[in-house]
Amino acid sequence: MITQAPRGTQDWYGDTMHNRTVIEKICRDEAEKYNIKEIITPVFEHTVLFQRGVGETTDVVQKEMYTFNDRGDRSITLKPEGTAGAIRAYLEHNMYADPAPKKLFYVTPAFRYEKPQSGRLRQHHQFGVEIVGSKSPMVEVELISLISTIIKKLGLKDAKLHINSIGCANCRKTYNEALLKYLSSHEDELCETCRERMNKNPLRILDCKVDADKDVIKNAPRTIEYLDDECREHFEELKSILTELGIPFEVDTGIVRGLDYYTKTVFEFVNSEGFTLCGGGRYDGLVHEIDEKQDIPSAGFGMGLERILYFLDKEGVELEPEKPVSLYVGILGKEAKAKAYSIVKNLRDSGVVVETDYMDRSVKAQMKYANKINAAYTVIIGENEINDGEANVKNMETGEQVKLSLDKIVDYINGKEE
Repeated sequence: MITQAPRGTQDWYGDTMHNRTVIEKICRDEAEKYNIKEIITPVFEHTVLFQRGVGETTDVVQKEMYTFNDRGDRSITLKPEGTAGAIRAYLEHNMYADPAPKKLFYVTPAFRYEKPQSGRLRQHHQFGVEIVGSKSPMVEVELISLISTIIKKLGLKDAKLHINSIGCANCRKTYNEALLKYLSSHEDELCETCRERMNKNPLRILDCKVDADKDVIKNAPRTIEYLDDECREHFEELKSILTELGIPFEVDTGIVRGLDYYTKTVFEFVNSEGFTLCGGGRYDGLVHEIDEKQDIPSAGFGMGLERILYFLDKEGVELEPEKPVSLYVGILGKEAKAKAYSIVKNLRDSGVVVETDYMDRSVKAQMKYANKINAAYTVIIGENEINDGEANVKNMETGEQVKLSLDKIVDYINGKEE
């Protein structure tokens, strides 16, 4: 066990690590264009934050959180998602005093105890965005536009936007009454968890993953049929702007999202098989739920990096490859080490990927290694090369060699990089 990672976790290295780095860079670069600033919050928070923010009736809080008492007997939880921590930080540091809206993004680990599956691990990683301070549907447009741009930059094609509105507290009351009336007539057909939720939070039943319950759920009343005027106007304006921008979408009344804090707009990007790439929406009551003295609207989304990698693999999309090794500098003899390494360092300082010998290999073994790492060029620096002030630079693909002054090797390789 000591040499095996815990179930539901993974080590990041090699091509997978490279692809993750590329994904994160694309996300960060696009967030910068949208003037969204990065925030880093602790990996663990007080448990009550997630109980109040995420919702005590959710699967996340009831079944999936990693919770423990610390040495001070305080209940602590590893963050199961990024939103609650970001909103807590927004409130703690009085960011509401800054010009609104406040736009934040994060790349964070998240922890959920659930059955590991493709694109979903117990420790996973999220790119998320929170926009706090505006009620306008333009916020949802901003989030959806950002996600659409990232998806395009990644080269993904099978990811379609699904949207819904689940209303606010005002219209939710009427809807819950209608939903409860319907569910009561099918109570015997529901799983035990859903029967418990009927009186606590019937909306959560619509997010049930038990196959046997799905026939009941698919015929249940839909939130969109019970929207009040404000929520309906909000949703219609959102659809109108998305249409004008040419962002395709499908109204999917089955989307309710799995966390209690959502209000009005909810959305997901899903593939043709119904597998979710990312999801988000509006949560105008979340700030108030965490701090009753504040009532500030907000919206956001979370996108799992493992999910993105799953989608990329599913579609056979290859990301930008790693930067190749441009030059391997071989070393022959102790007296050549300093000069050889000066060439290596000068090239690295100019942004070129260079490798050299750290194993005191023979020249033959060094050339074999250069082949294995696919170095584009090689050069051997020994006593003769230092005395002559020249060395042969070899093109490893063509076998061609060119004799250069040692001081010109950096310029030569830099020229090839261009």
